[in-house]
Amino acid sequence: MRHLLVLGDSLAFHGPARAEPPEDPRLFPSVCAAELGPDVQVDLVARMGWTARDGWWSVTKDPVVWGTYLPRASAVVLAQGGFDQLPAALPTWLRDSVPYLRPGSLRRRVRSAYLAGAPTVIRATGGRLQQLPPVATSHYLSRILTGIRTHRPELPFVRLLPSPWDSSLYPVQRPHVAAVAEARRWCRAVGVPAVDTDALVDTTTNNPDGLHWGWDSHDRVGRATAAALRGTGWDRP
Repeated sequence: MRHLLVLGDSLAFHGPARAEPPEDPRLFPSVCAAELGPDVQVDLVARMGWTARDGWWSVTKDPVVWGTYLPRASAVVLAQGGFDQLPAALPTWLRDSVPYLRPGSLRRRVRSAYLAGAPTVIRATGGRLQQLPPVATSHYLSRILTGIRTHRPELPFVRLLPSPWDSSLYPVQRPHVAAVAEARRWCRAVGVPAVDTDALVDTTTNNPDGLHWGWDSHDRVGRATAAALRGTGWDRP
């Protein structure tokens, strides 16, 4: 059995209607694994709203990741950076503190006010504030890459470039071009093949939230990721 370690965000487990179990065969990690062979199993490490910084923390702090998934991994898919690029109404550290507010009634009021006001703030600022700046995304992905290669230098990597979106929650697409350009630069600099999601994701079939992919996009991304992995020499047995 070969294991495909996928470090991702909600795009890795969310379909056009809802979040799905990670084993759902329609999700792009499962499509990728099926393309690579019947002996390939996915180890998915992902959460809603995760950035590359969260990926670094999972690799270094989660014993299941560094103690079980990494030692048995046959390849690594870096599928983080899509949420990083999204425009923000508040600094990420401040938004992430909302779940810790007490009492619950205050937390709910603050969350509702944030969700209602964020699109207006994002339009007013033109998307200048992001969940994580592209250079910071590159920094954390470099730490992930260097850390894993130190212990597993033979492992092949591929990276998914930041995905397009068309969402009323994040009504400005201005950060996308710069995020993709920085991601391409990073891939060239470190020698990691890139999967261009701009060419694969059809935003017209997205989830109503405008962020998460339809099944046709999952299928295309999964097949392209498998092709990129084969290009690294990770072939069928």
